[in-house]
Amino acid sequence: MTGNDESDRGFMQIALEEARVAFDRGEVPVGAVLVVDGALVARAGNRTITDCDPTAHAEMVVLREAAKITRNYRLLGATLYVTIEPCAMCAGAMIQARLDRLVYGADDLKGGAVRSCFSVFEHPQINHRVDVTHGLLSDDAAALLRSFFAVRR
Repeated sequence: MTGNDESDRGFMQIALEEARVAFDRGEVPVGAVLVVDGALVARAGNRTITDCDPTAHAEMVVLREAAKITRNYRLLGATLYVTIEPCAMCAGAMIQARLDRLVYGADDLKGGAVRSCFSVFEHPQINHRVDVTHGLLSDDAAALLRSFFAVRR
């Protein structure tokens, strides 16, 4: 499944909206949106503090919600849009869900597991490949993170 620039930008804008909502809740501002066949299925921001759950990253929340909605833990044909490069936990969950495509904004130089620190999807023994597009609206995503952490320092 490949998207077009216009629809990719639109879904990433929604992910950025979710990141802003997370910011307002005092969460690290990361947002995610899951789309199947061009239709938005689930959207969320980080909820680790809100839910008191270290696994409640935006990506994980969206994958869980989408699996419940579709009544299938395999999210075949799905594209996940996320504002920052996923960590190892989230990348692993995407493999388990058999996600078709990942589109993300800013690289995470301290913990990204797609290309910055690790390349989880590229390991030769992984039994599923995820198509990756990176850098979409990365300046917006990075600016949101910078302003969040500037307030806390």
